[in-house]
Amino acid sequence: MSAQHLENHPEWSGRLAFILASAGSAVGLGNIWKFPYIMGDNGGGAFVMIYLACLLIVATPILISEVMLGRRARSNPIIGMGKLADQAGVSRGWQVIGWMGVLTGFLILSFYSVVMGWALSYVEKAANGAFVGASSETVKGLFDGLVGNPGTLLFWHTVAMVMTVAVVARGVRGGLELATRIMMPLLIVILVLLFGYNIGTPGFAPAMEFMFAPDFSRVNAETFLVALGHAFFTLSLGMGAIMVYGSYMPRGTSIVRAGIWIIVLDTGIALLAGMVIFPIVFSNGMSPEQGAGLIFQTLPLALGQMEWGYWLAIVLFVLVSIAAWTSAISLVEPAVSYLWERFGIRRLHSAIAVGVATWSLGVLAALSFNLLGDLTLFGKNVFGLLEFTTANILLPAGGMLIALFAAWRMPRADSAEELGLAGWRYRLWWWLAAIVAPLGVALVFLNGLGLFG
Repeated sequence: MSAQHLENHPEWSGRLAFILASAGSAVGLGNIWKFPYIMGDNGGGAFVMIYLACLLIVATPILISEVMLGRRARSNPIIGMGKLADQAGVSRGWQVIGWMGVLTGFLILSFYSVVMGWALSYVEKAANGAFVGASSETVKGLFDGLVGNPGTLLFWHTVAMVMTVAVVARGVRGGLELATRIMMPLLIVILVLLFGYNIGTPGFAPAMEFMFAPDFSRVNAETFLVALGHAFFTLSLGMGAIMVYGSYMPRGTSIVRAGIWIIVLDTGIALLAGMVIFPIVFSNGMSPEQGAGLIFQTLPLALGQMEWGYWLAIVLFVLVSIAAWTSAISLVEPAVSYLWERFGIRRLHSAIAVGVATWSLGVLAALSFNLLGDLTLFGKNVFGLLEFTTANILLPAGGMLIALFAAWRMPRADSAEELGLAGWRYRLWWWLAAIVAPLGVALVFLNGLGLFG
């Protein structure tokens, strides 16, 4: 990497920009449907307590570690991990952390953009009044028609990728920062407005009970594993995004305080999303359903029967699209940053190259719902295989290696300096990153492989 690249390494304008961008990376489709559901299905308030504990002792130290590695290196994950390994006097084999992060982000975006395309297509459907008064058969037919039509699916997949590349190509401040400064506040405003509307609906009280009433009878060993897994995955750890965002972090910004704000925003938005979605579901006498079915089938059916359902549907799917978009741009950035720093390829050209490559793999993921439905490996289609490999293998492995390198290989003087911690505060981070977090992620890894079931 040239000296010029080092000198021109971009920075966020300040702490707020970093927090909004990182929270945008963390806040995705999983916050909109998955967290509220697993919360209600695993004991409500009892699950929240367990989840917050897992968040603090497992996810937080890894988040802080990943940001610290990024800012210390001031480079993309691949080059940065090589620099840090050299500084620590350890094997350059640790550079695998960077390679895994960039690869994982690339693979995730290839199928994530397909789902983002679903959300975008539903904005159009809502605007056209497709859900107004629709029956369950009609709503199911709309979704089946979308995923079963290769041309339509590829069109929206392409739109999603173009939107993502367009932001990243504009740079750190003019693209990533500007976009998240607009989209994150907009996302929160939409959630608050929808929450205010839902307070007066008949489903509000049962929804709050479903989500928050402590039910310790539902708490078992599986509850802890679910809480542990979601605490790790919700913060976009191990995919290179947080590390590259950390590399743009100004030196005077406190990593620990910024990390806490990211966690507060991510968790708060997930809770607020549940308080928006489930009152709508319960107001229509429906049962919450986990997964894409809740967003793309249950909700449209419920909204179609409501007085303000036409407008609510548009706003909700705009919300879902924004959440997907803020995550998608963070998945592109590590690879784009690497191409610029390693080969000097202009950001615009790097973004287009990464976008085209990701789009191409995404074509296979999209077609796995129709033309390539019979193409399977280990019983999974292309979409399912990409999702399983990233969620259950690459992400946990990347997160564990980040914690181990930060605690066991990086000189303690360097980590203490970068974190701005001393005394018991530093020792607390070190013990959590060195021992507790890796053990927790190991449990997530083993559970993801089905070794506990």
